[in-house]
Amino acid sequence: MYLWRHLPARYLIHDIALFLLSGIVLLACSRPASPPQAATPTLAEELIVYGWSGYLPQSILDSFTKEYGVRVNYETYGTQEEAVLALQAGKSCDVLIMGIDLIQTLVQADLLAEINYRHIPNFQNVSPNFRELAYDPGNKYSVLIQWGTAGLVVRTDLVAAPVKQWADLWDERHAGKIGLWALPRDVIGLGLKSLGYSVNSEDPAELEAALARLIQLKPRVFFLDLALSEASTYLVSGEATIIYGWSYDVLEARKKLSTIDYVLPEEGALLWGDNLTIPANSPNGYTAELFINFLLRPEISAQFTNEIYVATPNEAARDYIHPEILADPIIFPPEALLQEAEILFSLSPEGQRRHDEIWQRFLAAPPVGPG
Repeated sequence: MYLWRHLPARYLIHDIALFLLSGIVLLACSRPASPPQAATPTLAEELIVYGWSGYLPQSILDSFTKEYGVRVNYETYGTQEEAVLALQAGKSCDVLIMGIDLIQTLVQADLLAEINYRHIPNFQNVSPNFRELAYDPGNKYSVLIQWGTAGLVVRTDLVAAPVKQWADLWDERHAGKIGLWALPRDVIGLGLKSLGYSVNSEDPAELEAALARLIQLKPRVFFLDLALSEASTYLVSGEATIIYGWSYDVLEARKKLSTIDYVLPEEGALLWGDNLTIPANSPNGYTAELFINFLLRPEISAQFTNEIYVATPNEAARDYIHPEILADPIIFPPEALLQEAEILFSLSPEGQRRHDEIWQRFLAAPPVGPG
């Protein structure tokens, strides 16, 4: 099937369910082709990994160092766009964690190296449903390492009525108590979804409508601290009654409060996936590939899921995941909860320019009153 080779404006739940949950192979299932074998490589003394704050458990990094004798220096970025700009400016790192929506952008800019799968035999552990996807046919440049949903995390004892939709964010009763991450695609995406449009829309009229909608929302929200790995503290303190968040925000908050709900909005949740990539300027490609292979070990992938509560595409890891996590629909949602959900895909250059412009206009817009 070539279902994901082309990216139409809308993605039906059937398509998404095939991507995330079914046993149907989307394209080919064989191991990706690898570049020709070079001379015997040597291990680097240090590996620089560049990703989200709190993303890789220190226990996993320490285990890799103990086994291979390679120090792992984990550097963080605030947003993926910040990371792309850093790479364009010449930043050097060895493993870059990057979402689905920017992989094609990096490939087109020649910022990623092709992966040599001779050094990553554990790639066979990745479910066929998560290989050879449309944003990187052949997995030449990326390996999906985690996936999940984005929705609304709600403090149910502090809201006057059940929250069911993105549109509920515009309810004046929530004003000042809504926390959003300053992530351009996500914020614009929820604006688009609240109007019934695709999260990947590049249509100028739809983007203008989303901007007007978001400007109305702006005085009702505050931005969360991007340096934090999760946002449960805002909910526990009552500073926020609703946040835009992910499964780990829910589960961290529930450790402290029982009155936490996770809502996949009726207009459609957002789906995300994070990939392991190797920047083209990395001098330590072999060691980076060993690191990726290490992360794809079943027990290591399971440790990742058990510690930070995100779903793994590693089929072989399921035997090592805590049963209560594997059965939790917040982490591994069933198809019925993914109706109208959409994946954030790469935009065309013109579409990216339009989204960038909308974001800057949103940030610059003065707050407006209800209406």
